[in-house]
Amino acid sequence: MSLDPPTYLNSVQNNIRARPIPWDGAVRTGNITDDDLKKIKAVDKVRKEQRRQTVESDLKAYQALILGGDESKSVLESAIKRSDVIQYMLVLTGDLLNDVPNLPTLLTQHPDPYKPFIPLLNSSTNPEDPILLLTSSVLTTIISTAQLQSSKPPPRTDEALSKLYEYLSTLTKTQDSGLQDIAVQEYSALLRTKKARELFWSQRDETVEPLVTILRAAAGAGKDSDSTLWSGGASIRTTTDAGLSSAVGLQLLYHVLLTLWQLSFEGTLVGKGLEEEHEIFALYIQLLRLSPKEKTTRLLLSTLLNLLLPPNNRAALLPIVISARLPALLSNLKGRHLTDPDLLEDLQTLTEMLGEYTSSQTTFDEYASEVLTGRLRWSPPHREDTFWRENSRKILDDSQGQLPKKLATILAKDWEEDKQVLAIACNDVGWLVKEAPEKRSQLEKLGIKARVMELMTDSDESVRWESLRAVGEWLKYSFDK
Repeated sequence: MSLDPPTYLNSVQNNIRARPIPWDGAVRTGNITDDDLKKIKAVDKVRKEQRRQTVESDLKAYQALILGGDESKSVLESAIKRSDVIQYMLVLTGDLLNDVPNLPTLLTQHPDPYKPFIPLLNSSTNPEDPILLLTSSVLTTIISTAQLQSSKPPPRTDEALSKLYEYLSTLTKTQDSGLQDIAVQEYSALLRTKKARELFWSQRDETVEPLVTILRAAAGAGKDSDSTLWSGGASIRTTTDAGLSSAVGLQLLYHVLLTLWQLSFEGTLVGKGLEEEHEIFALYIQLLRLSPKEKTTRLLLSTLLNLLLPPNNRAALLPIVISARLPALLSNLKGRHLTDPDLLEDLQTLTEMLGEYTSSQTTFDEYASEVLTGRLRWSPPHREDTFWRENSRKILDDSQGQLPKKLATILAKDWEEDKQVLAIACNDVGWLVKEAPEKRSQLEKLGIKARVMELMTDSDESVRWESLRAVGEWLKYSFDK
């Protein structure tokens, strides 16, 4: 899972490396000590191998330089008033962590490995501040090392990780793809343990929301998107021809998908929430239609599988992907020339899972599942008079009237981005009144009749037509006592 360093961050680091630092002046003003300067000069602007040998010959001294020792401050604390020294030392620390394999582990063994870094994350309100960018990079290395080295991370790891997530989320909310890429790559390095993923999810308003926004932009959709995108109405051919939006580069898209794939390993925890809060399955299915590379297709399929596999998720989530026409899309994917073995295995597993589910469903089950997803599309039952003759009373009575209550909830929304949902709901109400007129008072108590009458003046022609037809069924009985 090794990723190339973000170009934006590399540029910042190279600019800082090229700047001359008046080290002697920093010593005279007490910002650093003579001993600090000797250690810095021994590893600054030297070959990588020489740097490694110098540090490994006195690891404890460099641990003290970076984090502080029993009787000395960290250079990052003593030079806090010199932003040029802080920036340079953060770049040098990052170089040492990359070039000296034993140093990251040694830093995690310090009594407080995060002490000089946590305050730096609060040193500016500008997310592009080089000190914040460089601090996040160093912290990511130390925290990810701590996660992998021990089942019991150092003290304050959760605090440091939470504050790092908070800062990185500010980068994902910018419109700069370079800054966004820094954040998602560092997220990916951090999401290697269950605890890190759980904390990431607990801060999901900050962490997950901006990532989904990036994916929606890639799919060419905003928060409230066109009905065909989310209801499965768009054809596979049409959306594939349209391609991904140019608003999001392929590299950023891949890194965002990678981050959410890592989060999906906690499928039981996050699956239902991702759907309830972000309609993640419709979004992923749309991205799967548009996916230009096997590597993005692999992540999309694997994430879907991780979210659908937990037994506790299946009853709620399988009807949603069926309604969004995932089976047809999987069949289409099988016709492509795909070579990645993991992708092919996930494709087969998903196909079999959905096949088993659909084969066990009756037409009533399919209709009920669709209604319970909270979003309707023109699936076959809505137009079949035989279905309504055989099932109207069951729909009204099943599970203490669960389905008409859900229809009332659906009708209560304005559905500005998806008016066909209202039209379909009115269609269903008309059928229920026609086939089970003795039950119409049940619908009236739920406020359905009043809402359908309101919709007779809706701006959408199909909504007006279907609501008029439904009200017409009621008018047949308007003079009944």
